[in-house]
Amino acid sequence: MKVRRYQPGEEMILYEIFSTSIHHNAKGYYNEDQLRAWAGEDILEDQWIKRIHGISPFVVEENDEIIGYADLQSDGYIDHFFIKGGHSGQGVGRYLMNYIIELAIHKNIKTLSADVSLAAKDFFSKFGFEIDAHQSVVIRGVALDNVKMSLDVWRAI
Repeated sequence: MKVRRYQPGEEMILYEIFSTSIHHNAKGYYNEDQLRAWAGEDILEDQWIKRIHGISPFVVEENDEIIGYADLQSDGYIDHFFIKGGHSGQGVGRYLMNYIIELAIHKNIKTLSADVSLAAKDFFSKFGFEIDAHQSVVIRGVALDNVKMSLDVWRAI
């Protein structure tokens, strides 16, 4: 596996990862209406491309296939963290999270934070993230529960 910056033109590959991650990995935590609201087929491609450009993520590749992606904003916020459906439990997420933590240390970012799905909560906890708040967000008129989590990077190392 290797991590690299995403390249323009890969945005729809990242949407496939986003969608399959949600529909496969979050299936036991959210109902079908919630999954469709979160990652429906009626994507507005221009908005998605703009969103990906805005967060400027990095991708994880294995055998020249992108199997995950995440971002790290300058304030320590992780906006996206998704592993392609069918690839969870294979160390991809661990590899990517370790990369993010090392990058935060290198950039002198003291705290990481994320709005984490119920499906990913235990994964983030394994890295020392703590729950700051339980919350409900509304996406396309449908409520989804998640948690706001943070990690004191310097305490974690």
